[in-house]
Amino acid sequence: MQKLHCFLISLVVLILLTGCKTIKQKTDAIVEKENEKLSKFIGKSLNDLQIDLGKPDEDFKNDKGNLVFVYNTRKYGIPCERRFEINSEAIVVGFISNGCF
Repeated sequence: MQKLHCFLISLVVLILLTGCKTIKQKTDAIVEKENEKLSKFIGKSLNDLQIDLGKPDEDFKNDKGNLVFVYNTRKYGIPCERRFEINSEAIVVGFISNGCF
């Protein structure tokens, strides 16, 4: 009986660990796809960014003096924030994506 109990606990732990790994793999794939989508804007003009994404929800100057455009959306009630950094020549030089899938 003791061996059966240990076997069942081991089986449950194994299933849980496998499930977590699968979720992590799916999440990593979604993040990679999001980064591919947003990286196409690197090196593009501010106008190209606005043509594709529209007017930002917020804009400000960062510590470097670069302009930052912030786009906020929601999917399934989960907030998504995309930030694009634009240099003084109006070229997109970086982005950050949080909570987007």
